[in-house]
Amino acid sequence: MQNKNEKSLYFREVLGKVIRQQREEKTKLSGNKLANEYDIGNGNLSRIENGVVDCKFITIWKIVEALGVDFAEFSTILKSELGNNFKLTDE
Repeated sequence: MQNKNEKSLYFREVLGKVIRQQREEKTKLSGNKLANEYDIGNGNLSRIENGVVDCKFITIWKIVEALGVDFAEFSTILKSELGNNFKLTDE
């Protein structure tokens, strides 16, 4: 079992990967352009996509809306990338 820090790091990395993939597929916009057009901190979006920082739920929601993706669809994609057995908490 991974420790909590490893789980959080893995989650951040996968979240960033999914956001970047969706941005490239759905918008064709650079990270800078998307951030500027939707009032998302440019540096913040870059750090999120690179899995460097934890971010607030509201920030993820805002990014997903900017991508033009339904949040439920995004969650499904994220869960698939994480693996169905992934859990941040220990049982």
